[in-house]
Parts: sequence; C-alpha cells; structure tokens
Amino acid sequence: MSTLSHDDILALMQGMPPLIECFLDMGAQLQTNGFDLSLRSVSALVSAGKLSLDNRNRVISEQNKLDFNSEGLLHLPPGSYSITYNEIVHLPKNIMALGLSRSSLLRCGASLHTAVWDAGYSGRSESLLVVYNPLGLDLEKNARVLQLVFSTLTGESQGYKGRYQGENTG
Repeated sequence: MSTLSHDDILALMQGMPPLIECFLDMGAQLQTNGFDLSLRSVSALVSAGKLSLDNRNRVISEQNKLDFNSEGLLHLPPGSYSITYNEIVHLPKNIMALGLSRSSLLRCGASLHTAVWDAGYSGRSESLLVVYNPLGLDLEKNARVLQLVFSTLTGESQGYKGRYQGENTG
C-alpha cells in the first residue's frame, strides 16, 4: 500500500467520475499528501444510537441541522456534532482513504473522528466533530477542516456496498 501524492490525486481528479467533485478551491484544497475537505453543514445529535452484531438492529442517532448566522459563522459549545462535507468523493476499487483533522482545528481544541473511506465508496461523507475547548469553537461555513489521505490497495477490492453508498448526494 502506498500514499498518493499531489500529482497522483490531480491525475485522478481528471477521471470520470473525478476522485473528488464539488470542491471549492483546488489551489487551496489540494495538498502535498492529500485533499482538504470543507464544511457544508453541522448538526446536533438529538437521540441515542444503537449498534449490534448485525445491522438489522442498528439505530443511527437523529440529528437537527444547525444554522450559520448571517455572516456564515456558527458558534459551537463543547460537545459532539455531526458534520457533512461539501465535497463528493468517488473512490476507485483500488484506493481507500483516511481522514485526519487539520492541525488548525486541533489547535482550537476540537477534533474530527472518522471511519475508513472504503475502496469503491462514493458519496458526501459525514464525520463526528468533538469540541473539547471549554469556550467552544467558532466555525465558518466552507472552512477546511479535514485532510483526506489516499492509499492504493495491493489489488482491486469488491468495492464498498454498504448503507452509506451515495449518501448526501441527492
């Protein structure tokens, strides 16, 4: 497995479908070792969730979308939130991705918790934002919050076929 470089990512952006679409600023978002994802929306978690051995009994926490103010800002007190990104990711069957909080977010006392972006996944992802700073966090709409790092697999996979395929794209 190897990590894709700036040029590798750029080449995949030219494909059909492109590796990433709905990005805001290629020059700002394309990095040496990945691609920054930006903030589309923030939601508060308003119910308990449930996980079990299989997905028949899975219950995902309900969410209430929070509104940015007229200046495009949102103040978040300490707590857990679900965020959705602007970008839609289309991973080939031989590439997976890991998401890491941008260091600026960490330095503000908050972090993103993500799962693996499986090879073959396509969609507009969500992540868990946890604000640890006791004074909270101010977020601007479209802020770059996460760097997605891409790795090639040793072979082609079957491709992701789970519940979240195509999420938040309609």
